[in-house]
Amino acid sequence: MHIASVGALCDRLEQMREAVRRGDHRRWRQASAPDLVTECDAEHLSWPRRAARLTRRMCEAELPIIGHDERIVFTRTVPAIPPVYIAEDKARLMEGHAPHELGPISNICADWSTVLSQGLLGRRAVALATRERLADDPEALEFIDSAVETIDAVLDLANRYADAAAFEGRDDIAQILRRVPAAVPATFHEALQSLRLLHSMLWLSGHYHVGLGRLDQVLWPFLRADLESGRETIESAEELLAEFFISLNKDSDLYPGVQQGDNGQSLTVGGVARDGTCGVNELTWMVLRVALRTSMIDPKINLRIDPATDPDLLYLATLLTRRGLGFPQYSNDAVVIPALVAHGYALEDARNYTVAACWEFTIPGKGMEVVNIGAVSFPAAVDHGVRTALVAGGSFEDVLAATREHIWSQVGDRVASYDNLFLEPGPYYSVLMDGCLERGRDLSAGLVYNNYGIHGAASADAADALAAVKAVVYDEQRISGSDLLSALDSDFAGAEALRRYLTRRGPKVGNHDDRADALLTWLFNAFADACESVEDNGRGGRIRPGTGSAMYYIWLAEGREGMHEPVVGATADGRHLGDTFSANLAPAHTARVTGPTSVLQSFSKIDYARIYNGGPITIELADTLFADEDAVRAVAAFVRTFATLGCQQMQLNTVRLEDLRSAQAHPEQYRNLIVRVWGWSAYFVELAPEYQRHVMQRHMFGGV
Repeated sequence: MHIASVGALCDRLEQMREAVRRGDHRRWRQASAPDLVTECDAEHLSWPRRAARLTRRMCEAELPIIGHDERIVFTRTVPAIPPVYIAEDKARLMEGHAPHELGPISNICADWSTVLSQGLLGRRAVALATRERLADDPEALEFIDSAVETIDAVLDLANRYADAAAFEGRDDIAQILRRVPAAVPATFHEALQSLRLLHSMLWLSGHYHVGLGRLDQVLWPFLRADLESGRETIESAEELLAEFFISLNKDSDLYPGVQQGDNGQSLTVGGVARDGTCGVNELTWMVLRVALRTSMIDPKINLRIDPATDPDLLYLATLLTRRGLGFPQYSNDAVVIPALVAHGYALEDARNYTVAACWEFTIPGKGMEVVNIGAVSFPAAVDHGVRTALVAGGSFEDVLAATREHIWSQVGDRVASYDNLFLEPGPYYSVLMDGCLERGRDLSAGLVYNNYGIHGAASADAADALAAVKAVVYDEQRISGSDLLSALDSDFAGAEALRRYLTRRGPKVGNHDDRADALLTWLFNAFADACESVEDNGRGGRIRPGTGSAMYYIWLAEGREGMHEPVVGATADGRHLGDTFSANLAPAHTARVTGPTSVLQSFSKIDYARIYNGGPITIELADTLFADEDAVRAVAAFVRTFATLGCQQMQLNTVRLEDLRSAQAHPEQYRNLIVRVWGWSAYFVELAPEYQRHVMQRHMFGGV
């Protein structure tokens, strides 16, 4: 019955969905934002007090908008986040420190369960109790006063929304907003409304890549009580959840990212609960059904599974893949949880992991982790190793030694670039985190987990290049080292026969071929060794190596200002200069592989106990694989194979190349066409040309 109940949206929600896609709500957006710098300078406010004042003034500037048929309300009307310092003053305060990405804290997850279980008034009471206890600590008092200012600002905005609802004759909405987010929600509806406001205020405070965490665990107590009392039915609750999902797409064009859609509005469902029991509940199924019904790019869905996951749940998830949404992304509890425990995470916390913006793992309320401090360019390391050894007439072991040295150097550079990291104060975010109000310290001072993450980018391309050098120069002696270097330097001009041999006959990751796969695992082991050699990242944390690539698969090939590593030219696997690398864990574009199962077999050989920052196996499937129910169940069984083989993370995508080509020619006809980019989904016609090209270049499999 979990699957049979999937249906279309009702007329009200379908009209709401289309209005959001048209951007009807944007007519309420204001042209200006508050002038914070002048005000804060006049009062000589500290940075924490300025951050609190930002939240307060942004809330005050918002115009309460109540749609006549809305049941989950909030429409952002102030699009720009104003600065709290002029650039020169901020630079002076930051002198000698490394910045955190765009500045404001991002890419972490609040402790939504605790906040909803206490309400903002409960959190305010905690803050005031701490203020009394730490009355002799000036730093604590400054933080507590800043946090309380943000709480009061959000409560005031909720009250103004309640007044607007009452004025519009929406007494039902007014009554809800008089209670939440101030108090503990009494219903599932109230919990959704509270979460919508609490979550939106983080973006309004300048934070970004704000995750929703384990939604089925956070909201299940409220839904369960409503179902048991008869207050809601499955059908009526789904209508509320669908409206909540639609509302998350209202403001997403205002959220920063590499491309529109890269906004980090991710949620996680499934997996085990904190006590180790199965965490799958009715809301888990509901989230997947509603995502299927709404079919929008937000929220991005992550599904935690293991080898014993219910086949029907995998089937329902596969229906989302068939729809072309690019999610759910799968994480394997059987691999992820032991790896986190092995690296210092408490077992209960490891069981409670969620996914940050794209795929990196974080603990709700307890992780102040910077999960992306940069990438190690595996192709650059291999290129250095090949050139160093071949010029010197060295052995293949010399190639590996020089490659390893370069990997270690890159890791050292990435870590050094974040030495003395400065995290901007986030008093409102701290209200939503575990222990900040209780300790009287902003989350920027650190939480339970303060690790950094580094991406290992373009691993398949690099392993293929190593395997090609080993085969054609050392094992087969088909070509001399100097001739290979000449071919690479000329981008294979006059050496097309060699390039064809490298692309078509060389060992490739993705074919379950140990000649290439052994070098893939070697690269990641060298990467893990380098990360593990850093005993303290400067904030009491570790360096977490991962298998993702984020935007680096394009940047490392085409170049970008500020990149640590130079653009890699032609590579020994037959890739031309300027051709992009494969994203995350995926066969190189030059690879001809036998099928998706062999891809899983290749990537299952990585030691995920050491490579634990996340990063999915990324596979494009032809739409013909989803022709009927049996075919969909075959893909669902393939997902189970992913877990059984011991892989860590996977995303499956399906697109029709014909549709993508048509969308480029006639974008107005394809405004709802969704594709997966790397760790996020987007509307294809809203992507920049280079990202459109990469989506179209990916290898598509025709069978499982």
